Amino acid sequence: MRKLISAGIAALTALSLLVGCGSASTATKESAPAAEGEAAGSDLNIAILSAPSGVDDGSFNQNNYEGIQAFISRNPGSKVTPIKEETGDPAACISVLSDVVADYDVIVCCGFQFSSLADVATANPEVKFILVDTEPTNSSGETVTLDNVYSMSFKEQESGFCAGLAAALETKSGKVASVHGVPIPPNVNYQWGFESGVNYANAKLGTKAELVELPSYAGTDVSGTAVGGNYVGDFADEATGKVIGDALYEQGADIIFVSAGGSGNGVFTAAKERGNVFVIGCDVDQYSDGENGSSNIVLTSVLKVMGMNVEKQLDAIKDGTFKGGNYLLGADTDSTGFISDSSRCQLSPETIEKMNETFEKVKNGSIVPPSNFGGTTPKDFTGLK
Repeated sequence: MRKLISAGIAALTALSLLVGCGSASTATKESAPAAEGEAAGSDLNIAILSAPSGVDDGSFNQNNYEGIQAFISRNPGSKVTPIKEETGDPAACISVLSDVVADYDVIVCCGFQFSSLADVATANPEVKFILVDTEPTNSSGETVTLDNVYSMSFKEQESGFCAGLAAALETKSGKVASVHGVPIPPNVNYQWGFESGVNYANAKLGTKAELVELPSYAGTDVSGTAVGGNYVGDFADEATGKVIGDALYEQGADIIFVSAGGSGNGVFTAAKERGNVFVIGCDVDQYSDGENGSSNIVLTSVLKVMGMNVEKQLDAIKDGTFKGGNYLLGADTDSTGFISDSSRCQLSPETIEKMNETFEKVKNGSIVPPSNFGGTTPKDFTGLK
């Protein structure tokens, strides 16, 4: 199953992220505001690879970059070079990695399009790799564990669960929805987490929220299983994102959780045009993106805390305690959660109190939101009954 999933992710990535034609590599070094001094001694020469968007995307890539910048602020002899592979094609991403690997001490690879780096990492054991949001695979598509690769994946279902709680507790229309990019495991985790949060709030917290789905945009995961939801089918299709957002708001949803990359910008636009509805941001604090004149359309944001974990691993590399492996991070390491700062969200104090109390149960394991291949569903997960 794992090999099938890895192959499926690679195929879907190529389909959903490819913005050019052919498989030729198109990489650019981006300007870097962080320290650019020569690395010497124990200082680190770091590269961050992203595709197809760069480290200024205001979301996933930027959060990882901020972790590197935080490390450099404390270690000013180190330096970073951002490199953007502009097609998003997995083969092109690995080609760029192969071209630059000899030039750096550490390479941070952002996203599952870099998952098949195992052969490059094996051939370059002196280089340390931080792989974000996926596990390394070899040329046969098999997941492997390597001493020089720290891969971090996340329990997105936990943060999605927070989004579902927030939506169910705050909806005025009684209808809520979620919009996603491509039904790869991280996105399905977010979807199922959201649906589970709504179901939990309805069962335990006295809400009566209804999930709205558009059958024509239902998803099928990498194993070929129908998972429902509302999927754009791409991470860079803002126009279709707006179409889906408009349709969901038209059907009465007043809060939409958005985990769709650049496609999600279309949902934000749909919300801003209506002005009396909300979105829930994803991965990072998106409150600033919600500004709409004198108001704001972002109810809250749910988090996948990448930057902090990238910084931790750079510290480990510098002090000699780095340990490669494939790690799944969640609430127990403060790697998932939601924004509750009253200056960065619009949740009521009562909602925040209920969410905090409930999320403690996620942290201690008495609530276990379902993941794409975790064996439970939004209707029967641990803690619902």
